[in-house]
Amino acid sequence: MLNLSSNNFFFFYDNCSKIKIIPDTVEHAYLAVLNNDLDAAELIFKKTDSPRAKWGGIFVSILKGVMKEYPTYFQIRNFFEIDLDFLLKNEKLNYVEQLLGALEIFAAINQEIYKYAARVMYENKLYSIALKYMEKAKKIYYGDAELQFMLARYYLRVNDFEKALFYTQECLKLIPDYYPARLQLQKIEERWF
Repeated sequence: MLNLSSNNFFFFYDNCSKIKIIPDTVEHAYLAVLNNDLDAAELIFKKTDSPRAKWGGIFVSILKGVMKEYPTYFQIRNFFEIDLDFLLKNEKLNYVEQLLGALEIFAAINQEIYKYAARVMYENKLYSIALKYMEKAKKIYYGDAELQFMLARYYLRVNDFEKALFYTQECLKLIPDYYPARLQLQKIEERWF
């Protein structure tokens, strides 16, 4: 079994020193990615028959710079955000760039991809990059209530209350009972208008 050092890797736990990685598992493949051994990661993913491993093979090919197979709508929806966040938290910026470089291709398969990228960037406090991806998402599908809510949160964060109000109202036009947006609207109106 392989162990992770809490000082070197982020594997979605605060302390990774107690995690045991069994050889030839999906986790082992991701550890190989963190160790920059993409060939080993690719081989390990091929040995495993699971939706995650199938995405993993595509993921590694993107990191290598040659997408051998296109991901499905569900692979993008289920795994893209997790893996982008994983790469960011492990400071694998060259891999982040490779994955983000595939967004235009992904957009033809899953129109929500820019929203997914924006959400990861926002949660990692990369706010200006998050806004860039939200703007791209807005051009593809303006009628996404979740996107409107994300834009409102961004504008609240930068103290642009008029835009925050606008996007909160846009969200509520699409889903009038969207509870987080209703709460947000109430707070905006109480504080600033």
